[in-house]
Amino acid sequence: MELRTDIWAAALLRRAQAHGASAVIARKGDAHAGAVLVKVSTLDGRARLFAPARDGAGEKIWLDLSSGPLGDSETQIEAVCAKRAAGDPDLWIVDIEDRQGRHFLTEPVAP
Repeated sequence: MELRTDIWAAALLRRAQAHGASAVIARKGDAHAGAVLVKVSTLDGRARLFAPARDGAGEKIWLDLSSGPLGDSETQIEAVCAKRAAGDPDLWIVDIEDRQGRHFLTEPVAP
């Protein structure tokens, strides 16, 4: 059983803010089971985008979508977020601003 999305997102905000980063919920979706995108801006025109996935054993992991062809342009990442939001009314977007580029996710992150 997984946490409700609203509780999980609130915990991520608290972790980020406790470490001195700015974090907000940029878009709220379904409180119980909405998918989440985590955008991490380094405040220099670059950003990273993380999306949930499952590994081969069915465990939750995060994919760093910006490590592939998407790249780290904040403008492009914003466009991807907008496109996904337009197609999924339940989508949550958590926006973290951290000059060090920390994501504060507790699950494993894969490229």
